[in-house]
Amino acid sequence: MRRIAFLITSLVLASVAHGHDFFIFGNSGQSQDQQDQDEFQCIRAATDRTGFDPMARAQATRPPPQQQGGAGQGAVRGALLGTAVGALAGDTRRGATIGAASGGLMGGMRRADSNAQRDQWAREETANYERNRANWERAFTACMESRDYTVR
Repeated sequence: MRRIAFLITSLVLASVAHGHDFFIFGNSGQSQDQQDQDEFQCIRAATDRTGFDPMARAQATRPPPQQQGGAGQGAVRGALLGTAVGALAGDTRRGATIGAASGGLMGGMRRADSNAQRDQWAREETANYERNRANWERAFTACMESRDYTVR
């Protein structure tokens, strides 16, 4: 039973190596069983060393920036503010119209800035994931090469 659990685990974990375009060749006539065990151990060692688990679902390292209101929300806020200013100036309707237009414009600009921040966050998270993945692959390759395998 223990051997079966080991084989299932090693097959699942070894699929990480096989599923990511690695070609692994034994240089000393290692058997397939030996190669499977070495891959299993190197996958675990690379994960322990880098803190990156290629089997885990990708996770963001920090939350995305909050989405800010758009033109509609800005227009409503602007209309309310414009109504108040217009009431003070004696023309509530004109104040609301000007406030809605300027609030919508400002809200649209805020939304565009918010979208740019989210795009930047996504680029940084992708680069972080790719960097961690590359570090893991280097650690895995070094481990396998130290056991006399060629990894391509």
